[in-house]
Formats: sequence, C-alpha cells, structure tokens
Amino acid sequence: MPKLLFRCAKVAARTLALRQARFRAGAGAAVVLSLLLTACGGASGNGGDKKVVLTTFTVLADVARNVAGDKLTVESITKAGAEIHGYEPTPGDIRKASKADLILDNGLNLEAWFGQFVEGLNVPHAVVSDGVQVVSINEDSYQGKPNPHAWMSPVNVQIYVDNMVKAFSDLDPDNAGVFKANGAAYKAELQAVQDQMVSSLSGLPENQRALVTCEGAFSYLARDAGLKEVYIWAVNAEQQATPQQITRAIEYVRANKVPAVFCESTVSDAPMQQVVGATGAKFGGTLYVDSLSETDGPVPTYLDLIRHDADLITKSLAGAPTGAAS
Repeated sequence: MPKLLFRCAKVAARTLALRQARFRAGAGAAVVLSLLLTACGGASGNGGDKKVVLTTFTVLADVARNVAGDKLTVESITKAGAEIHGYEPTPGDIRKASKADLILDNGLNLEAWFGQFVEGLNVPHAVVSDGVQVVSINEDSYQGKPNPHAWMSPVNVQIYVDNMVKAFSDLDPDNAGVFKANGAAYKAELQAVQDQMVSSLSGLPENQRALVTCEGAFSYLARDAGLKEVYIWAVNAEQQATPQQITRAIEYVRANKVPAVFCESTVSDAPMQQVVGATGAKFGGTLYVDSLSETDGPVPTYLDLIRHDADLITKSLAGAPTGAAS
C-alpha cells in the first residue's frame, strides 16, 4: 500500500501541475491536490461477486468480454477514442487498478506508460500478445522494434483469446469450462471475419494494393491481405509528421499512382490532407486501430472494427480512378 499511495501522489501531483492554469494558486490548488489524493485511497470495493479484469484499451476490453461472458466484469482503463501510445494515467485509473483482480495489456511496447502504471500494485497481469509472430518496424527511430498493433490481424487475436482463456481460468477456476467454450466460439467468429477480409481485399487489382496511412499500424492486416503498407510515421508520438515524412509519402503516392489514402481515428488527418492536396489522390476516410467508437458509432466492437476497415479500404481503393495521382 505505501508504494501505491506514493504512486498515486506522483500521479496526483502531475495532474495538478497540468491543471494549475485553471485554478487559483494557494488554497484552491491545495484543495485540488487533496481531492486527487483522496481519490486514490479509501475506495470501496467493486461490488458484486464477480472478479474484475482491467484492460489497457477498449479493443482488448471487447475481446475480453467475449471470452469472459457474464462470469467476470471487464473494464478498460482508456475510454473510446483515446490515443493509447502516450496515454497519461489519472489518479482514478490507479484507484481502479488497485481494486482489479487482473490487468491485461497488449505488450510489444504499445503501452509506454504501463510499467510505471503497475509499479507498486499487487495485482497480477497478463500480456495478451504472447506467442504472436511479430512484424518488425523497418523505418524511423523504431526500426527493428516489434510493431505493437498485432490485433489488426484476427488470426493474432485468436492467440490473444487463448491467452485470455488461460489467464481467466487461473483467476476463476470454477468457470474455466465457460471461458474455454466462449473462447472457442469467439475464435470461430474471428476466423470468419479474417476470411471475409482477405477475400474482400484480394479482389483489388495489383496496382491498387497500396495502403497509405498516417501511422504504420496496419502491418499485420497488410501482411494477411497481401497489401503494400506505406505510412507517414511509424508509431504515434508527441510530435508527428515531419516535412521529410510527408514528402516521402507524397513521392510514393505520385510514383505509384495510389488512388486513395487514409488516416486513423485517434490522430489528426491534417498531414495526410497535405498528401491529398499535393497528389490528387482521394482521401479514403478514417480507419480505426487503437480504439473502438462509442456504442452508437461505426465500430462499437472489435469485429466491427475489422469489417469497417476492410470495407473502407476495399471500396476506396477500388472505387477511385487508377490515374488519380500524377
């Protein structure tokens, strides 16, 4: 507990520093700090008899709910629409994690903040990407490191499911049979979506099989579907889209007459719009990777995310004139 409270204090102090401009100095700031520290301690239990599984982002939470069924409570640390790479945990996140029975993270260097987040927490965690055949990043300062977006292949997510079944069975042995059955049923759905995606994208002509995006988040999808992946930057970071990176994308789109380009929902599409303006390529639309949408949005589940992205890529690349770029 002392380590947890110390960690909470550090998070609270950082949060306060970021918000000081919004509050008067002196007593007002002290009150805010006190409230933030209070939020870390003395919390009540989660309620009910179900054990609580906490995931780092919404995609993992949806997959986990399919495996857990109604036997576990699954929550995501980050909300729909959040950018996962550089997320800043809040004191409320620390409080929630301290009460969880299990924490799931993606691994592969996706959650840069995760190590500090779990520091001092006496809560077991499982890395759901264990066993995935990784694709390495081949450009920029991340060269040689694993591309963390392994869930963009439904085949890989079947490995995620196996890891979740094991972790959940260790957590709640009485329901191990339920988790195994749920996992098997969901893996069948994942394979069906995989087959549908590959079939859809395989129909694209050879000269339209280039997937140009803002972030290099589609290596696994491109591998599965036989697409050439091109991006402006390799991994989301605080400062993105240098002039050199934009120029590189422009040159590729022009040279290969790429008919359409895309960007992801958690970042600004302004850099890609520069590529559109310089080449005449069509902006194909918004792809989803790091986060699901709200329940009334276009991708409330992981399966919806894969269907949406595959459909948008196929229609945009096939529907635009092949000579749009010059």
